[in-house]
Amino acid sequence: MKKLLSLALAIAISGAAIAAGNGKTIKVKADKSSVKWEAKKVTGAHNGTINISSGFVTLNGNKLTGGEVAIDMKSIVCDDIKDAEYNKKFVGHLFSDDFFSVANNPTATLKITKVTYNDKAKAGEANATVTGSLTIKGTTKPVSFPATITTKGDMLMANGKITIDRTEYDVRYGSGKFFDNLGDKMIEDNFVINFNLTAAN
Repeated sequence: MKKLLSLALAIAISGAAIAAGNGKTIKVKADKSSVKWEAKKVTGAHNGTINISSGFVTLNGNKLTGGEVAIDMKSIVCDDIKDAEYNKKFVGHLFSDDFFSVANNPTATLKITKVTYNDKAKAGEANATVTGSLTIKGTTKPVSFPATITTKGDMLMANGKITIDRTEYDVRYGSGKFFDNLGDKMIEDNFVINFNLTAAN
């Protein structure tokens, strides 16, 4: 009798969870997603790309509710420096302990914990605010950023821009917050990530 009651209770709980809509998980398609970065300094700017290595998102109905995306720090590319030797030197510096210490921290991670939709967003405007945490160089900090999110069946597409203060992740090289008299060697603390994300089963 107790076993029957336990089974009935389990079925009831399971049914309630389904009725409440626990959501579904779909995989991020790394080959159909892109991440572009841009960093500025006193004398100019640099830009390039970095790859998503894996990830997933969770949906409740047609709404994004959470997820996690892994970024391959070993895939950093600089697009604006055309001289091959200088480009290699520049990217090597980004890999070093002055910047992202890639040998010890090969992956950066974005975890999505909350998504607030703006149903009144106009065409071309971000229709959601994404909140979560970002881990770079072994340091995790909260992040929040606007995004445009669309869903169609088991497919999600999202794009947006994240502005990151690198000094919060112990990337201090050339920062005016920590070094004096940098002159034209100073690098801005904020850099920008523009992303286009596709997830589907």
